[in-house]
Amino acid sequence: MSRLKLVLPTVEYEDEIINYKKEFIENKDSMDGTGGLRNSKTFEEWYKAVCDNLKEETVREGLVPATTFIAISNDDGRLIGMIDIRHRLNDYLLNFGGHIGYSVRKSERQKGYATEMLALALIECMKLNIERVLITCDKDNIASAKTIINNGGILENEILEESAVIQRYWINLD
Repeated sequence: MSRLKLVLPTVEYEDEIINYKKEFIENKDSMDGTGGLRNSKTFEEWYKAVCDNLKEETVREGLVPATTFIAISNDDGRLIGMIDIRHRLNDYLLNFGGHIGYSVRKSERQKGYATEMLALALIECMKLNIERVLITCDKDNIASAKTIINNGGILENEILEESAVIQRYWINLD
């Protein structure tokens, strides 16, 4: 039985999302898969962007349509992580970003939540008719590589982006 559920963000979760952002900023962590939460000045600004980015007709310039989910604990309703599914790839995403980005708050890491979140996101990918999912991570992010491999990821290659080595994994959903 899953410990988490993926839900679309709503104003009901505003406080949880603000606290999530605060924890990442305090820990100087990267906020992957959050639909630009770090750079949004207000919850309302972020929420509008996340809603706009759901559809091809309203997606923000330079981006691809994407669905941002929050991962909520079934036990206590706490926001554990966030995961972003890009509906298609552009050139940058094909090389460096992939279909899915995700993060788990520092206080909840090393508990298997990222693996569970990714498994749930792959179900959502099937609903979007994405048959092959590309997921990338920095080579030095061993935890993320394990998460991807635990969900069936096969390493295709490694590429250099500025000073980082990016690993590119594919997961077949057919």
